[in-house]
Amino acid sequence: MRTLRIRTFTVLCFFFILLLPWIFFLTTHYMDTKTLSFTKNQPQNGTLQRQLTETIHQIEAGSDKWTNRNWQNQLHKELRKAKMDVAILSESDQDIYRSNPERRGALSSTERFSVIEDGHLLGRVILYLPKSNPVPMISIFFGLLLAFFVVGIEMRRFLLKPLEKMSVAARKIAAGDWDMQLPLSRITEITEVRDGFEVMVKGLQKSYRKQVELEEERRFVIAAVAHDLRTPLFALRGYLDGLEQGIAQSPEKITKYVAVCKEKSAQLDRLVEDLFTFTKMEYLETKLNNKAADLKLIFQKSIDSLSPLAWQKHISISNHAADDCIINGDTHLLERAMNNLLDNAVRHTPSYGEIVVHCYKDGNKVKFTIRDTGPGFSSEELPRVFDPLYRGEESRNRSTGGSGLGLTISQRIVSRHGGELAVRNHSEGGALLEGWIPVANPH
Repeated sequence: MRTLRIRTFTVLCFFFILLLPWIFFLTTHYMDTKTLSFTKNQPQNGTLQRQLTETIHQIEAGSDKWTNRNWQNQLHKELRKAKMDVAILSESDQDIYRSNPERRGALSSTERFSVIEDGHLLGRVILYLPKSNPVPMISIFFGLLLAFFVVGIEMRRFLLKPLEKMSVAARKIAAGDWDMQLPLSRITEITEVRDGFEVMVKGLQKSYRKQVELEEERRFVIAAVAHDLRTPLFALRGYLDGLEQGIAQSPEKITKYVAVCKEKSAQLDRLVEDLFTFTKMEYLETKLNNKAADLKLIFQKSIDSLSPLAWQKHISISNHAADDCIINGDTHLLERAMNNLLDNAVRHTPSYGEIVVHCYKDGNKVKFTIRDTGPGFSSEELPRVFDPLYRGEESRNRSTGGSGLGLTISQRIVSRHGGELAVRNHSEGGALLEGWIPVANPH
C-alpha cells in the first residue's frame, strides 16, 4: 500500500483548499457568460460607461422637463435598457422624480452629481448603477466551505482515526488483550509508528510467553525438588532413628547404617549443587570468567575425579584428546559441564563397560565426543534428554544417583560458551554425546 508523508498530505490539503473555490468560481462564470474568458468584462464596462454618460447628458439637458410626465417615461425606458435607476432631488433634497422608489440605501452602487445652471443649484441626481452579480462570490464562499469540510473528513480518516485506534489498542494491550488488529494508514509516519508498535507488541508477547514458561518451569522445579529432597531425607532420618534407638546393635549393622547415611547425604549434596548451578545458568545473568582453557586438561580432571566410581564398576575411561584443544571459557563451569557428562556416562554404563573420550580441533571449532557402552537412549527419551529434571525412569527413583539436571546444566554451559551439545545413540550401541566450542581467539 502506497503511503504519503505528512508534509505531502498537508501540501495537498492546502492546494485543494485553494483550488476548489477557484473551480466553483470558474463554473459560475461559465454558466453566466458561456465562456471561460474574462476579457468580456472590458466591453461590458465600456458599454456601461457610455450608457452612464448618455443618461447624465439626458438628465442635464432636460432639467426643465424633470416634472414632465412624458420626459419621465422616456427616461424610465432608457434606464430600464441600461438596468439603472435614478433619483432626482430638489435643492432642498425633496424627491422630484424616482424611477424605482424601492431602490434606496447606501449599499447600492451609485453615481452622484449636481445640476447647476447659471450658478444656481437646480437639483441633485443619484444614479443607481446595475447590480453586480453576487453568484460568483457566493460560489467562492461555498467552495471554500466545502474544501474545509472535505479536508477535515480526510484528515480524520487518514490521521485522527488511526491514532485513536492505536490509543485503544494500547489500552487493550495494557489490559492483557494481545490479539489486537492495529489500524492501517496511508500516512508514512503513522505506518512507521504502527510497525514499531507492532514490533513492540510482538516483543511483549514473546516476553510474556517466556515469563509464563519460566513461571511454569519454576513451579515444576519446586515440586520436583520437593519430591527429590524428600526421598533421601526420609531414608536418612529413618537410618539415624535406627542408630539412635539402638536397632543397629552389631558393628557390621552400625557400619552399614552409617554408610547409607553418608550415601544419602552425598546424594543430597549433589542434588543441591546441581540445583544451584541450574538456577545460576537459567535465572541469573552470570558473567563468564573467560580465559584460555585446555579442554584436554578439563576432561582429564573430570576423569580423575570419577575414577573411584568407575573403578568400583570396573569401567575403563580412555582420553583421546588432542593437544591443540584450546578454547576461551570459564574453566570452573566447563569442568562442571564435562564432569556431568562423564558422570552420566559412568552411572549408565554397566560393569566392565568402557567410556571413550575424543577431542580435536576442526577449523574454528573444538569438537568433542563421549561414547559409552550402556543401553543408550530410547526413542521417547531422545527428544527430552536436555529437559530439566527429566529422567527416563518412570518411577523417578534414584537408583542411578542422578538429579535429572546434569545434562541440562551441561547443555546450557556449552551454549553460554557459543557452542552446541547434542545426543544420539551410537551405531554400535551405547550413548554418544557430541559437542563443539569455538576455538580460542588468538588476540
